[in-house]
Amino acid sequence: MTKSELVRLIAQQFNLPRNKAIAAVNAVFDTITHSLEGGRRAELRGFGSFGLKKRNARTGRNPKTGVAVPVESKRVMFFKPGAVLRERVDH
Repeated sequence: MTKSELVRLIAQQFNLPRNKAIAAVNAVFDTITHSLEGGRRAELRGFGSFGLKKRNARTGRNPKTGVAVPVESKRVMFFKPGAVLRERVDH
């Protein structure tokens, strides 16, 4: 599903004008993004949670040349599905 499909479905389901549905979808995504930017989790009960994990600095390898390359530490986003979502997808 794409963002535009999500907007269309929300507009249809709630009988909203397209621009109101776009604003609602953007508000949800922006809120999750701001939470992650601030280093906090975003938990949507029954759906899942978005969070960050810290990856430590390490030495990687250039796959073409095999030369060692330093890789800086960074934060990596993850999504962990909730039990309800896992159950619905698995069956």
